[in-house]
Amino acid sequence: MSISTHSPLLPPGRGRGLRDVLKNRYLLKLLVDKEIQVRYRGSVLGILWSYIKPGVQFGVFYIAMGLFLGLERGMQNYAIYLFSGMIVINFFSEGFSNGAKAMVVNGALIKKIYLPRELFSVSTIWVALIHFVPQILVLLIACFFAGWSPDIKQLGAAFVGMAIIMLFSAGLGLIFGVANVFFRDSENIVDMLLMVATWFSPVLYSWTMVRDTLYPWVMTVYMLNPLTVAVELFHYAFWISTLSADALTLPTSHIPPNLLTFWVPIALLISLVTLWIGDALFRRLEGNFAQEL
Repeated sequence: MSISTHSPLLPPGRGRGLRDVLKNRYLLKLLVDKEIQVRYRGSVLGILWSYIKPGVQFGVFYIAMGLFLGLERGMQNYAIYLFSGMIVINFFSEGFSNGAKAMVVNGALIKKIYLPRELFSVSTIWVALIHFVPQILVLLIACFFAGWSPDIKQLGAAFVGMAIIMLFSAGLGLIFGVANVFFRDSENIVDMLLMVATWFSPVLYSWTMVRDTLYPWVMTVYMLNPLTVAVELFHYAFWISTLSADALTLPTSHIPPNLLTFWVPIALLISLVTLWIGDALFRRLEGNFAQEL
């Protein structure tokens, strides 16, 4: 008598989490294509909005912080410093915000058929990446005109910074995506977090301003934020390599101590733990999504 072996049965509506995303890459591609088409349907400028929005945002910040508050006078190539940090925050904001809304936005589809629901959250990260690429191209053009000459370590830092943002925003997107199914107030919390994200990272100002505060522990808490580490990695990759020899002697032209050897592994660990928590929470509660939506 032969004994057949089967995979253990799962409760209806529950999947295997992120493993199902890897197994359904074609569905993921379809969802990304759908999201891009829906977003720009009826739009005259289409994907050009990926250039216009950050361009306007950069102009406002540059005038307010660089010219009015005089940060440009104390920092060479402040425009590159500002833009390289700003696109990191934009990348995080889009991935996190859309990931937190993914379940509610796709509620009609979730109630009709079953497919791995984490695909909706993960697809928002890839859509954010598609919008991130044009901004990187603009940054590269500006860097080349400023005499950009990076080494291998600086180029690698940019990719590590992108990985931190993708992992961290995906994890937070899963956590708040689940919370938003049961508590719609979660969207307001996400909006508040995104509102302060720019100010809790060295995008508009130098990290040395945080270091020089009255309380030394503030700098430690500040560096525990993966966004801070990712922004500084982009400054290291794009901005520092455009500075003159005289500018490199200024304290504001240095990266935070132990950034590459200590804080980058910590940021990666925090991002991975956040993703693991989001995946575990998602797998535990996704069986109730259809009835809650």
